[in-house]
Amino acid sequence: MKEKWRNFAEDHKNIMEFLKFFIISNGVTVLQMILMPVFKGIFAHTGLTDINFQLWPVDREADGSTYYIFNYAAGTLDAGGGGGLAYFLAVQITMAIAQVINFFLQRNVTFKSKGNVYKAAMWYVIAYIIITLSAAALQGWYKEPIYTLFIHTWNMGKKGETIADLITMIINCIISFWVYYPILKIIFREDKGGEKTA
Repeated sequence: MKEKWRNFAEDHKNIMEFLKFFIISNGVTVLQMILMPVFKGIFAHTGLTDINFQLWPVDREADGSTYYIFNYAAGTLDAGGGGGLAYFLAVQITMAIAQVINFFLQRNVTFKSKGNVYKAAMWYVIAYIIITLSAAALQGWYKEPIYTLFIHTWNMGKKGETIADLITMIINCIISFWVYYPILKIIFREDKGGEKTA
C-alpha cells in the first residue's frame, strides 16, 4: 500500500501539492476559528469596542450610508454596531497568526521550497495585504446581512453573532484559498534546475 501511494505521489505531483495545500489551509482555518473568539473575548472587555474604526470610504451603501473597506463602527454587533476597534484587532491578529503559520507550512511542507525565505516572505506579505484589502472590501456585500439574519432576524443574540463570525470567516478563508494557491505556486516556484526559489 505504501509503495502504491509513493508511486501515485511521484506520478501526480501537482495533485499531491494541491492536496497538501488544501489540508494545511483547512487546518489553518480551524485554527482561526479557535483563535477568533478568544481574541474577540479578550478585546470585548476593553473600551476598544466603543472606538469607531471605519477606514477608506470608497462608495455608498444601498441605504445611502458610506461604504468603507474596513467598516467596524463603534458598539457591539448585537446592539447594531460593528464591533469597533476591538473586532478589527481580533480579526487582524487572528489572521496574522494564521498566515505566519500558513507561510512556513506551505513553504516547507507543500512546496518544499529551499529559496530565499526573506524574499518569499516579502512577496507573501504583499499578497496578504492585497488579499486582506480585497476581502475586506467584499465583506461589505455579505457581512451585514449575515449578522442581521443571525442576531436580529432569527433573534439569536450572542449565539447568532458567533455563528455569523464563523460564516464570515469561512467565506474569507475560501476567498483566500483560491487566491493564495496560484500566488504561492509563483512565490515558491521551481526553477529549471529543480531547485526551488522564492
